[in-house]
This record gives sequence, structure tokens and C-alpha cells, in this order.
Amino acid sequence: DLVRKPGEGGTSTRAYVRAGPREYLHFDPHSVNAAIVTCGGLCPGLNNVVREITKTLCQIYQIGGTVYGIRGGFRGFHDPDLPPVILTPELVEDIHHDGGTFLGSSRGGFDLEKIIAFIRAKKVKQLFVIGGDGTHRGAFIIHEGCMAEGINISVAGIPKTIDNDVDYIDRSFGFSSAVEAAQFAIRSAKTEAVCNLPNGIGIVKLMGRSAGFIAVHAVMASGDVDLCLVPEVPLVLEGENGCLPHLKRRVEQQGYAVVVVAEGAGEEVLGSSTEVDASGNKKLPKIGEFLKEKITDYFAAQGETATVKYIDPSYMIRSIPANAADSLYCMQLGQNAVHGAMAGFTGFSVGLCNNRMVLLPIPDLVATSPRAMNPRGRTWERVLAVTRQPNTVQPKDPSDTTTYDSHAPMLR
Repeated sequence: DLVRKPGEGGTSTRAYVRAGPREYLHFDPHSVNAAIVTCGGLCPGLNNVVREITKTLCQIYQIGGTVYGIRGGFRGFHDPDLPPVILTPELVEDIHHDGGTFLGSSRGGFDLEKIIAFIRAKKVKQLFVIGGDGTHRGAFIIHEGCMAEGINISVAGIPKTIDNDVDYIDRSFGFSSAVEAAQFAIRSAKTEAVCNLPNGIGIVKLMGRSAGFIAVHAVMASGDVDLCLVPEVPLVLEGENGCLPHLKRRVEQQGYAVVVVAEGAGEEVLGSSTEVDASGNKKLPKIGEFLKEKITDYFAAQGETATVKYIDPSYMIRSIPANAADSLYCMQLGQNAVHGAMAGFTGFSVGLCNNRMVLLPIPDLVATSPRAMNPRGRTWERVLAVTRQPNTVQPKDPSDTTTYDSHAPMLR
């Protein structure tokens, strides 16, 4: 399938190699040692991917070597307190029923020299790195370092992000599960808002550092939300398009209101923090608590009382096991990562593009990641139709030639 974006110009289209088993292999399976590492935050489906990579190596290709499970992210390559786990089909048989990652994860800890030393010591020929765009940048550094030293190894990435903000791919694994889990929090917020008088308002804060995909998809799936706030759309508190007057109107109309806010929303009002975590991600201001206070104060200024309940299920929605759809997706990702590595591809990641499994060069994947939702696209239009909130996106400047924020057509 060929998909071109408006304004691209020309008639050329970039295509990627279809994933899948190959007739000829670069590596002799009997001599393969492999390593698997999970990095960054948790996400539904991590254990599924680890399981499928292990079972594909051991059962489909019947490798003669060892599969090393690197514990605690990149630091597990060199931390003496985190020795690797020997992964076997028997050991990983049931891990997909659990949330989180069997191997443990962490942020930071990247040391190229020590990672290459581990690869040499264990004679690793295939390295599978599961993580987001930052982790993929690290994986490509490992690939380049091994190439420079003449090490015959395949470095394969599997994109992982609860925020669904790795570009090009249709969706990241675990995203569907997270959106499904968020429904329980939204229903709870609605129950609290309906039952707590007077003027009940339920607020749910969901993950979404720089992209509001979880929030908008949870809102569209729910149909019970009156206000959705995301990082891509400006937060306006008062005035004609203000969210506070809108909530007041909704409460007057139906007796309650439900709000979903992404954790990265409202920085233009709250300000941006200069503090960062071990991965270099900036720490976010507390938008949920801020919103609760502003709603309470706004109703008080009108001579009324608002009963505001705040629910923060952020870590709950990312630590659950994968649902059926994500489990199937993880199986495909794990198997195709091994197929690509066995064929000798390296410095690649595997993902779903236009509903087709492909191998993507890591530099392409990370060049425009993290992606963001297009505030003038169809997704946001659907959100506005569901919530009936005012649109605070400014009219497009005629000189603005920007088309889409994402290369993934399903998310434009």
C-alpha cells in the first residue's frame, strides 16, 4: 500500500522491507547466542515480547546457544548486582499472564564500552532491545559501535511506548490495553461525579507526556467525557472558549461533568520544569491537582460549590497484562524481530505500518519521534464531537505549510 501525505511533492514514495522469515539465513542457528533487554517505563505486553523472542529462537530456529535476559535495562549489561537470566521456553511459558517485565527495567545506565564488552564475553550474535525512541537511539549506538569493531551481530529494536509516540508505526504494543484499562477509571470518575452532590465533577489524569493519544482514544472509546485536555491543544481556563465555563454549562445541563487530562497538558499555563529524570525527560507540573483547584475556585466565585473528585490511574494502566489484541501484536513483533535478525538485518526495528509488518531503519524511526497528535486532524475533530467542548486550537496561519505531525496515516 502506498500512502502519501498532502504537500509531499513529487511521485516517489519510501517503502520498507516486509518482515517475515527468509529463505536464506545470515546466522547458523546452532552457533547463535542472543540477549534481550527491556528499557524505560513499563508497558502492557513487555513479557509477551520477551516470551515470543525466546520461544522463536529456541523452538522455531532451535538455536544451539543461550538466550540471555538482561536485567534492569542497559545497566544490567555491567552491574554485578544484576546478573543475566538464562531464558528458556520453560522459564518464560507463563510470564505473558503478568504485567510489567520479567527482566526488570530502568532508565539510564547506558555505557557503550561495557555493553560491547558483555557482547564479546558472551559471544552474543543477536541483541533485541525493547524500548522507546530514546532506547532505540541507544540501540543504534550499539549497532554502530559493533560495526566499527567488526563484531558480527544483529541489533534489533522493538518499539515500546505507552504514549504511542514512536513515529511511523500504526500503533505501539500495549497502547490498546492501556486505553482499555483507562475506561475503568473514567467510569469511576463518572460514578463519583453523578453521585456526589452538588455539582459533581470527576477528573481523570492519564499518561501522555508530549502526546495525548491515550487521553483522546480513551475519551472516544468512553463517550462519557465532557472535557479532554492534551499537550497538543492550548489550555484556556476562562473566557469564551474557556474550559471552566464549559464545565459549568455541562454541570448545569446534566448535573455533573467528567474531565480527562493528559499529564503533559497545560504547560503554557503552568510553565515548564527544568528538572529531568534519568532518561532526560523533563518533570511535569501537577496538572491534575491544578485543575481541581481551579474548578473549585471558579464555582466558588460563582457562589456555588463544586464537589471535585480526582483520580490518577497513570501507573495502573501501564502495569496490567496485555489484552488479546496486544498479545497478538506482541507475538508478531517478537517473531518478526527474530526473523529479521536471523536474516542478517541490523540497526532495524520492527513495527506495523499501514497494517503491514515491516523492518524499519532505526534512524528513520527516531528522526521524527516522539510524534504528536495533529490538533487540526480527524482525531481531534472526533474528540470535539464527543465532548462538545470549545476548540482552543488557533486558526491556521496562511503562511503555515505544516501538514501532518505523524508519518503514521492511522493517527493523523
